[in-house]
Amino acid sequence: MIATTCSAGVHLPCKGAAFGAVDSDPDRLRTPLVRRDGELREATWDEAFDAVAAGLRPVVERYGPHAVGVVLGNPNVHTMAGALYPTVLLGALGTRSVFTASTVDQMPKHVSCGLLYGDANAIPVPDLDHTDHLLLIGANPLESNGSLCTAPDFPGKLKALKARGGTLTVIDPRRTRTAKLADRHVAIRPGGDALLLAAMTYVLFDEHLVELGELAPHVEGVEQLRSAVRDFTPEAVSGACDVDADEIRALARELAAAPTAAVYGRIGSCTVPHGTLASWLVDVLNILTGNLDRPGGALFPQAATDRTPRPAGPVRGSRSGAGGRG
Repeated sequence: MIATTCSAGVHLPCKGAAFGAVDSDPDRLRTPLVRRDGELREATWDEAFDAVAAGLRPVVERYGPHAVGVVLGNPNVHTMAGALYPTVLLGALGTRSVFTASTVDQMPKHVSCGLLYGDANAIPVPDLDHTDHLLLIGANPLESNGSLCTAPDFPGKLKALKARGGTLTVIDPRRTRTAKLADRHVAIRPGGDALLLAAMTYVLFDEHLVELGELAPHVEGVEQLRSAVRDFTPEAVSGACDVDADEIRALARELAAAPTAAVYGRIGSCTVPHGTLASWLVDVLNILTGNLDRPGGALFPQAATDRTPRPAGPVRGSRSGAGGRG
């Protein structure tokens, strides 16, 4: 990120500092543009919407709704209008040809949460203000201020966590700014995320550290999970992820011993081989330690535009036009 320094020595991002100039730029678009006779010309909003309808309707009538592609960009999740109206448009069009910036960095988390909770947008995030132990994997919120877990002054919240005696652990191949702040930085081999998390899960079972707590009546498949990770011992995965077996055991023990804890994975754990598996195992660790959906653990946030209650049900997919992949 490019930054500038003001006279007080405070670093300001250039984008934010220049926003006033962008807003007052005499060349900034202030009305819609509609192409007429090969040229883009200023138009009213009514004229613009009429042009959209005139262009879309013949396509849908001739080729069907899936012939219309919709591209959703990242800013949609940061505005009230972006959260409210795309679903209305998609519902009216009836198209499944949707392309989104989320596929670049977070789709594994949507997939894993959809399969785990029945809602692809039910993504638990750490209760930063109350947790005693925060484990970050592939996340650098001192630079990003969080992503799926966006919070005001994320860096300040991490420093407050340490100030109240909490523990910050960062798993990341790079020694990022967040890793430098951490009590423990584990320099994992890139792509080894799922192996490390599976080994931590093994340790919880092997050392009888699983404690579901109030989650117990709502959790199914614990024995199947125990069986699935039985070969992923710390010794078995250590060489593949470049993390010592004793350190893997320590990570699991510290997580289980903390009064409250939260595991949070971000882009580094998503954009790797087995990213969906790694995203799932993040929540598995929160569940097995009884830290899902409780204060100080990983909570389900709800935006003002969310539906209440969240609809739960099977996640269904369809074959895409990109090589027929599911």
